[in-house]
Amino acid sequence: MPRSKVKPKAKPKRRRTLFHLEAPEAGEVFLVGDFNNWDVQKHPMKKEENGVWKKITLLLPGRYEYKYLVDGRWQNDSASDRLCVNCFGTQNNVIEVKPE
Repeated sequence: MPRSKVKPKAKPKRRRTLFHLEAPEAGEVFLVGDFNNWDVQKHPMKKEENGVWKKITLLLPGRYEYKYLVDGRWQNDSASDRLCVNCFGTQNNVIEVKPE
């Protein structure tokens, strides 16, 4: 009996995801979230001439919580209104990465 050819499901692809924060007075900014196990050193952001800090990360499709660490202090993303309460009683931002 001939076997039918079933294509395996394609693995989801990582998507380039841009994070940005306007903080012209900041000396250093890190992107921190559940996608990097809340590692406060893993994703340093780069400051552009206009005072906006940027970081592109490759993320699989899904829901992620994140915050910024600005000069040692936690800060939410003021450009995003998607928030959720974290285990410390404060809020994290939420981003949804869609599949292609």
